[in-house]
Amino acid sequence: MNKLDYPRRNGTHKIRITLLCARNLARKDLFLIYDRKPTPGVSTILGAGKDSPPAKSAADGKAPASGGAAAKPPGPPPPPKGPPPGTPPPQTKTTFGPLADADRIFTNLYGLHDWRLKAAMKRGDWYKTKEIIEKGSPWIINEIKTSGLRGRGGAGFPTGLKYSFMNKPPDGRPKFLVVNGDEGEPGTCKDREIFRHDPHKLVEGCLIVSHAMGANAGYIYVRGEFFNETCNLQYAIAEAYKAGFLGKNACGSGFDYDLYVQRGAGAYVCGEETSLIESLEGKAGKPRSKPPFPADVGVFGCPSTVTNVETVAVVPSICRRGGKWFASFGRTRNSGTKLFNISGHVERPCTVEEEMSMPTRELIERHAGGVCGGWDNLLAIIPGGSSTPCIPKEDASKSIHDYDGLMAVRSSLGTGAIIVMDKSTDIIKAIARLAAFYKHESCGQCTPCREGLHWVHLIMQRFVTGQAKPSEIDMLWEITKQIEGHTICALGDGAAWPPQGLIRHFRPVIEERMRKRAESDAAAAAAAAAAAPTYKKPPAVGASCSKSS
Repeated sequence: MNKLDYPRRNGTHKIRITLLCARNLARKDLFLIYDRKPTPGVSTILGAGKDSPPAKSAADGKAPASGGAAAKPPGPPPPPKGPPPGTPPPQTKTTFGPLADADRIFTNLYGLHDWRLKAAMKRGDWYKTKEIIEKGSPWIINEIKTSGLRGRGGAGFPTGLKYSFMNKPPDGRPKFLVVNGDEGEPGTCKDREIFRHDPHKLVEGCLIVSHAMGANAGYIYVRGEFFNETCNLQYAIAEAYKAGFLGKNACGSGFDYDLYVQRGAGAYVCGEETSLIESLEGKAGKPRSKPPFPADVGVFGCPSTVTNVETVAVVPSICRRGGKWFASFGRTRNSGTKLFNISGHVERPCTVEEEMSMPTRELIERHAGGVCGGWDNLLAIIPGGSSTPCIPKEDASKSIHDYDGLMAVRSSLGTGAIIVMDKSTDIIKAIARLAAFYKHESCGQCTPCREGLHWVHLIMQRFVTGQAKPSEIDMLWEITKQIEGHTICALGDGAAWPPQGLIRHFRPVIEERMRKRAESDAAAAAAAAAAAPTYKKPPAVGASCSKSS
């Protein structure tokens, strides 16, 4: 049978390829589409014009004639000159930090000045906001892409790319911006400082980001325990409305925008974006399955973007000073400045804004006064909030505090909250306390999380007392691997990583505690046996009577 004479169903064949495959192929003439009623031995080249003559196929074994009727199809388009728009410039620096005061974004981080509108405007907030809005959505998103900003809530997704998902033609549904201020991660308190002392940076950022996405309303979801912080935020929003920065014709730009504050009820799981959306709608805070993603079906079934407080608050400074300015800090793919919380066994616990990509040791010693008792007294640190794996002193001494640097030591930047533990710490008990926290905060929707975290908690309690067997260490590792990646949201992952870090770096400590407990139990059993009174076996009943007779 001739190659072109194979039987056809309904007389038509369709070849479907993905756009990615098409872009990866070097030549268009690799794909041949045969006509519905083809001339024997002749095929049509994909992409050829209507007036282009057919070319001979390889079916008849003859090559096309050169020139004229069998001209060679055009090759691939020439590569673009230079990087595409929105590409961060390459980093040429090799050392990073300390951050100069002139480059700080959060200039009232410690509350040394008034946080209200008048003082905030003196510090640069709301400066030329109208001009930024009038530059248009593409310009704003392009500047954010150029800055290399990544999400500051833990996931580290490129912010400009995330915002661009919402910048699409309207379909009749309203769009919403949702700011995630449900800061419940143990050790993390950076967003709280923004609510307290720099709320106008957040409010202005909401306006600019919403305009870039075409959203006319925004919600700021605040952790329920942040009562005073919520009062400051609501007062700042009221000031912005009164000054004409929000509401109808916001900042005189012709853009209408409303901003609302919603308090949570203390559930840690509501920090996950779809769970937060459920809570915002008045439902139980349980995560949704994805897809559909919030950019398609979010709050009230409308396109929405959920983003972190710090991520939104830095956008006005990026737009004023330029994306390249922000990208000049930190290594490539780790651009910008960041709020770090340093707590635990340090001389001066603090929240500090610093350049990304500083060495972890320098960050702790420069801003927190170092580890209590000196660096040699360090046992381990949790580098990015309680859900990130701990790393020992050896790794902390050489690690770079950014996304890629902490990934190299098998941990994560997370929220940037550093928890320092010196050698007086019971590391097993510390991780067991985190396991109890995550067990309590699980919503129970996913079986691996609901059942797995219960067993993680029980086994960790046995590790604390030393009653577990050595085989239970590998069993706990396997349980955490069955939880990780098998749940709807990332709470299961965050709960599985701390025990994994403990086993990876401190397995000898766990085994030593088990050995000491076994020796202690054996010694106690031997002592109890030695102290027990001895009894002589009483004579059998009637034995003396029979002997005397």
